[in-house]
Amino acid sequence: MKVADILEVEKCRLVEPSFADLTADSCTVLLLRIAPDEARLLVDEQEEPIALALHDDEGWHAASFLFREPTLAAIECFEAVGGDIYQESREAWFSAVREYYSAELLATTLPALEDLRPDREEKIRDLLDEVWGDRAGTPCLDCCCGSGVGTAALRAGGVRALAYDNDPALLALGLSKGRLVPSDTMCIDAQKASRYVAPVPLGAAFMVGEIYSYNTALWRSIVANLLALTDEALITVGTEGEAVRVQEWCTGQGRKTEIFENRRDPLYDRWCCVTQRE
Repeated sequence: MKVADILEVEKCRLVEPSFADLTADSCTVLLLRIAPDEARLLVDEQEEPIALALHDDEGWHAASFLFREPTLAAIECFEAVGGDIYQESREAWFSAVREYYSAELLATTLPALEDLRPDREEKIRDLLDEVWGDRAGTPCLDCCCGSGVGTAALRAGGVRALAYDNDPALLALGLSKGRLVPSDTMCIDAQKASRYVAPVPLGAAFMVGEIYSYNTALWRSIVANLLALTDEALITVGTEGEAVRVQEWCTGQGRKTEIFENRRDPLYDRWCCVTQRE
């Protein structure tokens, strides 16, 4: 479903400049600068507000409260206009918002050049079969998804992959090639994923790194965030040294962890770290 469809309007612009800005309280102020003649409040299954849409001479404008609370001023604005209340599941609204920003990204970002080996997806699928077997229907996070080869492999096995990365050009490439699904893709900092994502059973991060001394803190934070959101995770890297380092991070979080060499490809996903909660 589209954002406008859920709010039952012809067109609607979200005031948050990007998906990552959905946590910013200051964006609510942007909406309240409007002098509205109509208002619509969207609530979820628990009747908690998840969006407010206001209409003026330029059309409909909305703010999303998926990751922040509506202000008292926002509620008072809605009441002053005498607006209507609509209800939809939180997940349906979340999916529509992801699709909205994916469409914005694709329309405004020049995709990266394609550099994917034709057989890489098939090799990842084979690796997933070895590590996890049949997990059809299981939600999975694809952390640092890039242009979505891992996402495509996960989906081919029936896993629902929610993908995220902070590189707009790679995301635009994946969206344009159909490897990434607009309603399940987010442009966010993977170090802050827990602000936007609820815990799920599975997580994956394909070709983490390259990990050097100067960026160790960055990758450790990304991995820690992924572990906090998943019960089981598969993390691949290019070298044994990187795999040992990732294993140390995982065991440091109290996870049962093993590493092994994957000989399917001489470069990509060469070393694998499989980890799960004790």
